[in-house]
Amino acid sequence: MPLEYTPKEIVETIRMIGIQNLDIRTVTLGINLRDCCHPDVDRMSENILQKIVDSADKLVSTADRLQSKYGVPIINKRVAVTPIALIFASALSKDVEESKERAYKIAASLDKAAKEVGVDFIGGYSALVYKDMAFPDRVLIESVPQALASTETLCSSIVAASTKAGLNMDAVNLAANAVKETSSLTKDGVGCCRLVVFANAPEDNPFMAGAFFGVGEGDKAINVGVSGPGVIKEILGENSDKSLNELSEEIKKMSFKITRVGQLIGRELAEELKVRFGSIDLSLAPTMIAGDSVAEIVESIGVGSFGAPGSTAALAMLVDAVKKGGVMAAENVGGLSGAFIPVSEDGGALRALERGSLSLDKLEAMSSVCSVGLDMALIPGDTPVETIAGIMADELMVGVMNNKTTAVRVIPVPGKSAGEYVEFGGLLGCSRVMRVSEFVPKKLIERGGRIPAPMRSLTN
Repeated sequence: MPLEYTPKEIVETIRMIGIQNLDIRTVTLGINLRDCCHPDVDRMSENILQKIVDSADKLVSTADRLQSKYGVPIINKRVAVTPIALIFASALSKDVEESKERAYKIAASLDKAAKEVGVDFIGGYSALVYKDMAFPDRVLIESVPQALASTETLCSSIVAASTKAGLNMDAVNLAANAVKETSSLTKDGVGCCRLVVFANAPEDNPFMAGAFFGVGEGDKAINVGVSGPGVIKEILGENSDKSLNELSEEIKKMSFKITRVGQLIGRELAEELKVRFGSIDLSLAPTMIAGDSVAEIVESIGVGSFGAPGSTAALAMLVDAVKKGGVMAAENVGGLSGAFIPVSEDGGALRALERGSLSLDKLEAMSSVCSVGLDMALIPGDTPVETIAGIMADELMVGVMNNKTTAVRVIPVPGKSAGEYVEFGGLLGCSRVMRVSEFVPKKLIERGGRIPAPMRSLTN
C-alpha cells in the first residue's frame, strides 16, 4: 500500500530537507558473490567484476533520478558484497605470501567494479572470525593493509567477536597489526578510515566501512541508511522546557517522519532495480555541517558538554526514542540502528574533545547504549600494537556482554601526538589526536586464544 502524505507533512518534509539537513545518507546494494568462485584467481576476479557491474550498473542513475523526483538528497551510493574470505579459498595456494598476492587481485577487481558503476565505496573485503580462523581468513586479514593502500573505494571489516562465541583474541591481534600497518602505508593513516573491527556485526548494514552482504542474504537487496540529526536537534530547541519523557515522545514522532522518507525512497529504488527491499537503518549519522551533530543533540537534551556526566543517559534516551519512532514507519528495520559518534565527522564531538569533556574512555562508556563504538577516533602514531589490540578487545567485549553491535575504527596518525590537529577532508572530516593510556596490555594480548562466550549466550 503506497505511503500517503498530507499537505502539512509535505511542507514539514521540505523544511526538514532545506533547513535541517534531512537526507538519505546511503543507499547500499548488497550483491551475493558466491557464484563467482573459481580456482583461477584471474577468472574469479573477472567473475566478480562482471557480477557487480551487471547488478549495479543502474544504481547511481536510478538513485539520482529519485533524488530529483522527490527532492530528497541521497548522499552516498554504495555496494556491499559477500565476505570475500568466504569465497576466495578455491583461488588461493598453500603459501601465505602467494595467496596474499592473489587476494590483492581480487581487491583490485572490487575497486575497479566500484569505479565502473560509480559508487562511493564498496564493502565486503571481510572476514568472519569471531570463533576461530581458517587459512583464507588469515590471508585476507594479513592482506588488508596493502589492499587498502592500493585501492580507493575498497572497505574492509573483521568480525572478531560475538555474544554466542566470545572474543577471538588472536583475530583481534591480527586486526590491530593490520590497522598499524595500514596507517604506515597511507597518508596520515587515512586508509584506516576504511577498516573496522566488529562484535555482533549485522548482515544488512548499509554504512561503511562495515557493510557486507551476509551469508543469510539472497541474491541482491537494497538497504537504506536515513539520517536527520539536524531535524532532531531543532525539535529539542522547540521543546526546551519539556520533561525527559515528554522530550522522548517528541523525538519518537520526528523519527517516525524521518523514517517514512527512507521507506518511500528505498522501496521505490528497489522496485526500479528489480531487487528485494532489505531494511532501513535508523542510525543518526552526523556530518561536519553546522547543526548536523549527534553530540549537539546530547548537549541540547541538557548536558553541558558532550562527554560530561549525564551524556550516556541522554544518549540512551535519544537512541531508544529514535528506534521506537522509526520502527513504526519502516517495513523492516536492520543494520546498526542507533547513533553514530564518529569523532572526526561530528563537529560537536570535535569541539567537546577540544574542551576536554570527551575522551576514549567516555566514548567506550557511551557505546554501551548506542551502536557503533569507537568510531573515527584518531590516536598517536606511535601507539603500540598491543595497546590498539587492547582498545579493540575492551570495546568488542562491551558488545559481547550486552548482546549488541560494537565496533572499533581507530586511526593511528604517523608522526602525530595527542592534541595535534589532522584534516582528512570531505566526508571523513577533521579532528585532534586523542590521548591513549601509556600502559600497554602486552601480556594479555600475547596470551592469545579466546575469551569464552558469556552466560547470556546460553539462551536455548
